[in-house]
Amino acid sequence: MTGTALSQDHAALMDKVYRGQRHIYDFTRKYYLFGRDRLIRELDAAPGMSVLEVGCGTGRNLELIARAWPQVQCHGFDISSEMLKSARARLGPQVRLAPGDATRFDASALFGRAGFDRVVLSYTLSMIPDWQAALEQAAAALAPGGVLHAVDFGDLAGLPSPLRKGLRAWLAKFHVSPRLDLPMVAARLAGEKSLRIAVKRGPLGYYQLVQLSR
Repeated sequence: MTGTALSQDHAALMDKVYRGQRHIYDFTRKYYLFGRDRLIRELDAAPGMSVLEVGCGTGRNLELIARAWPQVQCHGFDISSEMLKSARARLGPQVRLAPGDATRFDASALFGRAGFDRVVLSYTLSMIPDWQAALEQAAAALAPGGVLHAVDFGDLAGLPSPLRKGLRAWLAKFHVSPRLDLPMVAARLAGEKSLRIAVKRGPLGYYQLVQLSR
């Protein structure tokens, strides 16, 4: 199967998952997508900087980024046209949005710019089959001096075993697969692309934060 066909299949799956869920997504996810607000606090984005969110979903993060870091230029794309409906209604024309595949996007074609000062991936990699390609593409979209910020599920090692197993089983129903080797893959990418890496662990190992700096 070609990359285009895989992209179309994944887009169809995400639309199926979120066609109904997008209306309750933000209300329900606030109870278990931890670490997102920490990522936003640590962006350190100055006025005039450009921010790209890969897999922007309902636009929740971009809305908070624009509020926390005034006068930044926000951009976002998502493979799900259903999620983009919510994002466009929420954000209006002040945020540039587009349909796109995280594993093979062209920033210049989508937004007319080759690089961004901040690139954000928030609980995105755990839903992308070829997540390593998505991480590499996101890093390639960094402008000189730019920083990639990724947050996603960690190893959950601090949770009791029954709760840990139950959460993983529940996540699988939504096509979510925690990427436990994210720090290792990011470190390899950093070495190949001459990037700096920082890895942080959330409480109880619930989430992990990875930063790649150009």
